[in-house]
Amino acid sequence: MSKKDLEITVGQIRKAIPQHLFQKNELRFLVSVGQAVSCTLLLTYLAYNYIPLTWLALPIWVAYAFLTGTVATGIWVLGHECGHFAFSDIKWLNDVLGFILHEILLVPYFSWQHSHALHHAKTNHLTEGETHNPVIIDSKMGKIYQKMKDILGVESFACVQIFNIAVLGWPLYLLLGVTGGSARGFTSHFIVPNKLFPPKMLVKVTASNIGLCLVIYGLYKWYQATSFAEVMALYIGPYLVVNMWLTIITFLQHTDADVPHYDETAWTWLKGALCTIDRNYPLWIDSLHFEIGTTHVVHHVFSELPHYNAREANVYVKQVIGDLYNQDAKKLWTSLYNSASLVGVEHKGNGVWKFAKA
Repeated sequence: MSKKDLEITVGQIRKAIPQHLFQKNELRFLVSVGQAVSCTLLLTYLAYNYIPLTWLALPIWVAYAFLTGTVATGIWVLGHECGHFAFSDIKWLNDVLGFILHEILLVPYFSWQHSHALHHAKTNHLTEGETHNPVIIDSKMGKIYQKMKDILGVESFACVQIFNIAVLGWPLYLLLGVTGGSARGFTSHFIVPNKLFPPKMLVKVTASNIGLCLVIYGLYKWYQATSFAEVMALYIGPYLVVNMWLTIITFLQHTDADVPHYDETAWTWLKGALCTIDRNYPLWIDSLHFEIGTTHVVHHVFSELPHYNAREANVYVKQVIGDLYNQDAKKLWTSLYNSASLVGVEHKGNGVWKFAKA
């Protein structure tokens, strides 16, 4: 970062944004919820009534899963907003709505809310960050990744990494804390206590687990009443696509060859928050995801700002932070490939760590 990062403050950035953009409008938020939920249900209804449940129709079911999962990711985004208390000034209303929206997607709401708050509190901290923390190139794991890249080649290595992120990333993170900060090691979103969840989180983690069990039980009863094929086609397929999007979005927001991580000697909260990257999503996907991928810099600085005001607020943020704003104009899939081909970070001096060149 330039010298400017030592001069600008959160207060100065907030002052540049019209204060009415921080005001919450519950009805406006519920319109977004209605849009995401109704579109998801409409696609499910059409698939149930018009796509035959046969192997010959498998390509159509794959297309349905991708489209419906992409739409349903909007539900996940809105649950994420509730986790930041961006729905209402009444905190319990955020938790009620967020719990419903996330648990139906098999997200342990309160557990995730806690770990995600740590992600925001320690963004791009080399060892204490949470989710998609890079390995150090000279570490044991870094050497393993580099050896794998040397053997497979850049293209195959990037493809393996994309598969790991998009398919395995979410369940491995929830179950084992994979890609979490090295300061916490392996953790679990379902067991208390551990280095991520202190004993005081027991009630909330238990509530999240109960919510998941109820949804899983509902899926089981659905399977009993119909067939596993129907549950797989209508729910599990889109569910896997939702997981794909949420891990890709998070990975791309904080992983890039030009964006640093900081160790404890150099990290500050604002430095970390401004290491977020706004990516170039296709317009239709960005709209369905309520622009989470293109307004994420402002979200990391002011996570309580509602999504329906984020685009306008982003204009003011870009003006005040200038060259500290990170935006990638490359096509999304190019950015994903480039970031997935990275191995680990190396020390560049003064507490700054960047990805080693291939």
